[in-house]
Amino acid sequence: MKWSYEPAHAEAVPEAFMRAYAMAVQPPAGPVFLSIPLDDWNHPLDGPAVLRDVSRTYAPDPERLRRFAERITVSQRPALILGPDVDRARGWQAGIALAEKLKAAVYSPPLPDRASFPEDHPLYQGSVGMSVKAVGERLAGHDLVVVIGAEVFRYYPYVPGDILPAGTELLQITDDPATAAAARVGDSLLGDARLSIELLTGLVGDGSGRAQPNPMRRTRRLPENPSSPLTPAEVYSALSEVRPEHAVFVNESTSTMAQHAEWLPTVEPDSFFATASGGIGWAAPAAVGVALGDRDRGVTRPVIGLIGDGSFQYSVQGLWTAVQQNLPIVYVVMRNHEYSILKSFAELEETPGVPGLDLPGLDIASVARGLGCHAVDVTSTGDLEKEFRLALESGTTSVIVVTTQPEKAML
Repeated sequence: MKWSYEPAHAEAVPEAFMRAYAMAVQPPAGPVFLSIPLDDWNHPLDGPAVLRDVSRTYAPDPERLRRFAERITVSQRPALILGPDVDRARGWQAGIALAEKLKAAVYSPPLPDRASFPEDHPLYQGSVGMSVKAVGERLAGHDLVVVIGAEVFRYYPYVPGDILPAGTELLQITDDPATAAAARVGDSLLGDARLSIELLTGLVGDGSGRAQPNPMRRTRRLPENPSSPLTPAEVYSALSEVRPEHAVFVNESTSTMAQHAEWLPTVEPDSFFATASGGIGWAAPAAVGVALGDRDRGVTRPVIGLIGDGSFQYSVQGLWTAVQQNLPIVYVVMRNHEYSILKSFAELEETPGVPGLDLPGLDIASVARGLGCHAVDVTSTGDLEKEFRLALESGTTSVIVVTTQPEKAML
């Protein structure tokens, strides 16, 4: 929690509500906890409640931002890392304008929980990786790295290496003082992501003297003949064929995130959500939250949950809420009969054969039907595409369980 509190007396409840609201929406936005003693509800309010509103954005220090702009302008080969706070701040278009003015390579940060730049843009170069070693190697050749709306850096597996290549400098812009304080390298500036990008774009010189990075190459390898069980690449390839316009993806198939990026690149704001920490069991209820939020905002779009069979077990009861609320969610559960991500970690830590990581005999479709969903098992790409289209047309909560081969995670 950002803040937890219990009012000492009933008269303080309205004030506590306003304080809780203000703290929840101020950056970095997050949950607060307010405990109201049961008998407080029996006390009449003495006079009208005081209603307040608070700002959710703040501008960066102008002089410090100017110095950042000067350093970026003289950079020969800058890299932009646009993190999830850019998407939260509605900063997509601002980020595109800055990248194009600079002719800078754009990367996504390690383990992003949102996408903040169109992944089909010619300047987009993919992820920087998920470990210290991977990030350091990926940024080789850049003399300056500008991180906006992300940590420096959020890592997943521990693989030792250099945080930055020798001779590379780093600038960070974040709305979170704790994130700025935790950065292990570079200089930081506090400010709202979108506002900071817009101001920075007006201050930096253009990149006319820089060579534009080559567009990222997508491998998109598929087996010569259909596999049985399907490979994750075949599943994502099939989904790319039936991907509806303006769909939002909620992904918790951690061992297949690379295939998601390869076949289902994010191309518009507020349309990709993933777990920020690697904790298991997030996506099933998160898809419910996204769909409820869309309904509340008057937005109509399909919500697609891509989840591994292991992750799905942790909060499968979220399906009941989805059904009761009649939410248009299509869950695609990739059943590989194991915790592939944990097996990958075991190999990374040189401890193969860890017990308890196999998941045989799970009848996920039956469990989903028991909670009120329409649910089917599929084994081919043709059936997957057919059932996916039917699920979209139904407008209700559906679960498609597709048997896949285990995939070693790209750690």
